[in-house]
Amino acid sequence: MEITMEVWGDLACWTAPYGKVERLSYPFPTPSAVRGIYSSIYSKKDEFYWQVTRIEVLNPIQYISFKCNEVKKKVKDKPIYADEERTQRQTVALRDVRYRFSAVICPRETFRGTLAQLNEQALRRIRSGKTYYQPSLGLRQFVGYFEESDKSRAPICEDMDAGWMVYDIFDLHDPEVRKKTQPRLSLYHAVMKQGVIEVPPYDSPDVLKGDALC
Repeated sequence: MEITMEVWGDLACWTAPYGKVERLSYPFPTPSAVRGIYSSIYSKKDEFYWQVTRIEVLNPIQYISFKCNEVKKKVKDKPIYADEERTQRQTVALRDVRYRFSAVICPRETFRGTLAQLNEQALRRIRSGKTYYQPSLGLRQFVGYFEESDKSRAPICEDMDAGWMVYDIFDLHDPEVRKKTQPRLSLYHAVMKQGVIEVPPYDSPDVLKGDALC
């Protein structure tokens, strides 16, 4: 069962890794970012993971560029002085965004309940607006809003080959929570046809992982 919802906001930045210190947004979100939005609403790592199936772009792709004042260091044992550690970074983001996301719940082998229970709980949380934390559109300061989709809006009439895009930065089959994260990058060839990006399953040969990235 696909669970579909619409997500929108004033700004979004789906940061591409080749942007280095400057933030440069992909033209549409990565499956990893979409999975994060679903997980902010409903997540039980030991029981299931979200598999994104489709990303639809509902508003025209519009860029906006601006600079932000940020600090260069993290606060650890001693306080830092923002005036001394301040730096300006360029951000190329998207504005006035709206998407329709579709995803399915994939239960883990250790799960002993039913898939229907998980689907019903996810839909209840989406319909009532409940979240574990406020969804964001790439950056924490870019707040995202969501609702269950009635599929009345049509995607934009645009085709685009975005090339190789980040699929996820973690192994979706590894539910263990660690003090130190163990990233496992995966990529896929992202193609938008008439505003729709079909996302292959994580285990598909279309998703490159590990040694295949070398």
